[in-house]
Amino acid sequence: MSDSTLNILLKEYEKKKTVADMNFEKAKEDFYASNPEIAELNEKLNSTALAISKAILNNEQELVDKLKKDFNELKNKKEKLLKSKKIPKDAMEPAYECNICHDTGFVTLDNQKTELCNCMKQKIFDIQFNKSNIGNLEKENFDNFNLDLYSDKIDKEKYNASISPRQNILNIKNIALNFVENFDNPEEKNLLFSGSTGLGKTFLSNCIAKEILLKKKTVLYQTAPIMLDNLADFRFGKSDFKEVYDNIINVDLLIIDDLGTESLNSIKIAELFNIINARLLYNNNKVKKTIISTNMNMNYLFDTYGERIFSRFVGYYNVCRFFGEDIRMKTVSKK
Repeated sequence: MSDSTLNILLKEYEKKKTVADMNFEKAKEDFYASNPEIAELNEKLNSTALAISKAILNNEQELVDKLKKDFNELKNKKEKLLKSKKIPKDAMEPAYECNICHDTGFVTLDNQKTELCNCMKQKIFDIQFNKSNIGNLEKENFDNFNLDLYSDKIDKEKYNASISPRQNILNIKNIALNFVENFDNPEEKNLLFSGSTGLGKTFLSNCIAKEILLKKKTVLYQTAPIMLDNLADFRFGKSDFKEVYDNIINVDLLIIDDLGTESLNSIKIAELFNIINARLLYNNNKVKKTIISTNMNMNYLFDTYGERIFSRFVGYYNVCRFFGEDIRMKTVSKK
């Protein structure tokens, strides 16, 4: 990550936080002006909290106990008053875009170390790696998932399946929704999308990406050809790819697209195995999930990548086979 990228983002965050804080102060003034009894209770709560701190410093335990009792009574009174007026408890909190870091871009861990918040990491990913690949999430999401684009006719001879393309994609959609819902469960399998182009693999990946981003997780998109080329160059010291490599290993959700379109050699196959295997490890109590999309069938994957990688697909991935007619042609014809 370049210093200029980080500096631009830090200025953006500083501006967002300043605006949120200013809007909050104005909203708070207006709120207290129209709710003087709540303003009075809040003032008493603040003064009582200050008195408790002073009593603790002076080692006046009896006074501390009394003030804490007063504080809890005031707090309960305020909560009841807010409830009677149907005012939510968070009404008097700043409207930050990220409630985790409060629009600072950083979080403090239990060991008191500071690291980038996931929201900041995601912005860096989007700028440096994702770019337009998962940038159309306002349109490509589960709300716009159209089953009518898939035929409801069963054609065993054509698709080698006893269900229709529509029923098949509905089954895959349910698998995807279950993947999102159980994302933090180490037992939930990764996803392997297999099928010809134009059947909705990328669309469904984007649907999942949006839901995972809403969970305040990080999502990194990589095409297999570019990722494996970069990894090979990194191993031979031809590029400084360590930061990207670390992100590929540790990001919450890694999407690898177009597997099977890369030019392969033994080094790239080894690197692909290392990535897949490393992300299966449950390190530091962190669950990491992967979605792999390919136009190739399972026989091709076995013949091309070998038993070690194929066994990971079979054992740790839900394999979803897409079939049917190219839905992109139907989408274009409707415009």
